[in-house]
Amino acid sequence: MPGLKHEKLCLAPVVGVDEAGRGPLAGPVVAAAVILPTKGIPRGIDDSKKLSAKERDRLALRLRDCATFGIGIVEPAEIDTLNIYWATMKAMTLAVEALGVAPGHVLVDGNRSPRWGYACTPIVGGDAISLSIAAASILAKTTRDAIMIAAADTYPAYNWHSNKGYGCARHLAALREHGPTPLHRRSFAPVAQAELPL
Repeated sequence: MPGLKHEKLCLAPVVGVDEAGRGPLAGPVVAAAVILPTKGIPRGIDDSKKLSAKERDRLALRLRDCATFGIGIVEPAEIDTLNIYWATMKAMTLAVEALGVAPGHVLVDGNRSPRWGYACTPIVGGDAISLSIAAASILAKTTRDAIMIAAADTYPAYNWHSNKGYGCARHLAALREHGPTPLHRRSFAPVAQAELPL
């Protein structure tokens, strides 16, 4: 389970940052930045991938009530312009800026961090060992999932209620049959291939 080992070594306020949605064929990439409260941290915070959707939603509501957080969203058209790596860096930057608080130190999931002026430590697998990063992973994931579920009502053929824009068989079949939507990332190979004339 994630803990506060890394946070205790850093100048406060410590911000955990994580993203959701680097791999899907459709939808935005979303990052969250979280400053946990000094008391009353919700129990059960873990890497969002290890939690059920119900657990994620419950914890996201608790975190939104007790933590300071910011959300950064980069839409598909900008992902295509920047590429997914730089779009992710931008989403993380936007999330930290949305906090409205200058970080003392930022802990980022992964091996790279945006080019910002804050003290920062990238941590590979950080969402599994840092409570702040795990909290950010929950808010990023639940925010993105909500966006894709809402979009699924507009584009029901792609089954985004279930796959959230990832390239599962049903999504790929719909992409071949109906072509890309405005939410598809046209720089991603399966989407680009779906646009080719037969």
